[in-house]
Parts: sequence; structure tokens; C-alpha cells
Amino acid sequence: MTQTTAPARGPAPPRAGADVTGRTPWPLAVPAGIAILFLLLPLAAMILRAPWRDLPQILVDTQAVAALRLSLETATTATALSILFGVPLAWVLAKAHFPGHSLVRALVTLPLVLPPVVGGVALLLAFGRLGLVGQYLDRWFGVQLPFSTAGVVIAETFVAMPFLVVTVEGALRSADLGLEEAAATLGSRRFATFRRVTLPLVAPSLVAGSVLCWARALGEFGATITFAGNLPGVTQTMPLAVYQAFETDPPSAVALSLVLLAVSVTVLALLRDRWLNPGTPL
Repeated sequence: MTQTTAPARGPAPPRAGADVTGRTPWPLAVPAGIAILFLLLPLAAMILRAPWRDLPQILVDTQAVAALRLSLETATTATALSILFGVPLAWVLAKAHFPGHSLVRALVTLPLVLPPVVGGVALLLAFGRLGLVGQYLDRWFGVQLPFSTAGVVIAETFVAMPFLVVTVEGALRSADLGLEEAAATLGSRRFATFRRVTLPLVAPSLVAGSVLCWARALGEFGATITFAGNLPGVTQTMPLAVYQAFETDPPSAVALSLVLLAVSVTVLALLRDRWLNPGTPL
């Protein structure tokens, strides 16, 4: 009698409705837990060691309100400038083809890895009173950007715009070209297609990039203090106020840091999760 051997079968597919994720393997859970502790422990320490009883008086005495207002104003202005100029730049990097494209993209994203102090020095050499452009701004228009509120905006825009550009460029590269081609077939001009088709497609990424840009501008320190200085009421943003207070009065520095922490948490709480997820529609 001839015996027949049943063909080998692979592992059975998961049944419908089954949890395919299951428990987290311990080789992943342990380093993940360590990472959570590493990220949260400094924040917890700051909250626990904060001078809560003296917090109102400290905020009044250290001019924290003025520094916070200046930080919010300059970060918002820097974000608006980044959107105005960064979105067209992202479109050019994603859609246009020209000699030196890769080099231009590398230079545009350089502030992402450039030390902020080095960025401040570069801004001084470009827009200072004796800079490549700054000397003409001073000579022809009487405009001096260093050590001014406008200088703070310039410094924050310089370091924050690449975050928006990279985010929007990635969305433009992965956007559905079929919709743009359909609009072109129907006679839509390129700018009209960009405004009515492309922008809605990348809107979630634009919002996410704007949030990253605003947060980076709000926390900017190195380029700001190098290019704009630390003048209370003029160029002293909250990070600069924290740094100055930490040298002479650490409890005041903790109190000011709590203000920045509260602002950041509030912004993240007000934003819906899908706004920070480039792949999810609004």
C-alpha cells in the first residue's frame, strides 16, 4: 500500500479580529521603558523641585511676562515668514529639476545640524553692520538688524525654517500626482493647481511642519544670543531669561522653565493628533 504524505503547511494566518500585536517582547519593552524614564525624569525633577510657593512673585520680579510675550511674538512671526518663503522652497525642491539641486537641498537643510552659535556668527557676517548685506542695509536704509527684535526674528527663522521645508517637501514628494495631472488636463494653471489641489493634499504636513517650526523658534537660544544679544524687553526671549537667571538665581530659572514647559504642553494638548500625523487628512 502506498502512503501519501500531506504537503507541509506554513503557520496558520491570524484569525479575524485577533490581536496581531500581542504582548511587547521584553527585548523591546526594557529599552523602551528606559527611554521613557530618561525623557520624563528631568521634567519630573524640575516639577518636583520648583518653587511653587514663590512662583507668582518670581515671575513678576524677573520680567517673565515681557520675555514670554516677546518669545511668542517672535516665534509666531518667524513661523509666518517660514510658511511664506518655506512652502514655495519646499515645492521647488520637490518638483523642480535644475543643476545643483542636491547641493541646494543640502545647504537649505544645513541649519538642522549646524550648531546654533555658528549660525549666529554666520548671521552676523551676513547681516551685521559690516556684513555682506548688512552694510548696505545700514548705508542705504539705516536698518540695523543685530541686537534688535527684528534680529531675533531673523535668527529664529534661520534655524526653524528647515523643519518646515523638510516636512512639506516630503509630503509633496509623496502626494498623489494623479490629482494634479487631472487638474492640468481640465485646464487648470500650475499656480491654481498648487493652491486648490496640492496645498489641501499636504495640509496635514504643513500644519505639522508649522508646529515644529514654531516650537523650534520658541526654544531658540544660540543664534539669538549671538546675533541679537540679550537685551531685556528688546531681544531677551524666555530661553535667554532662563539662562541669565540660572547664573544668579537657580530657583528663578526653574520658575521660568516651568512657564516654557506649560506653553509647550498647552500647544501640544490643543492640537489634534491627526494634525501632527502627516499621513492623516484633516
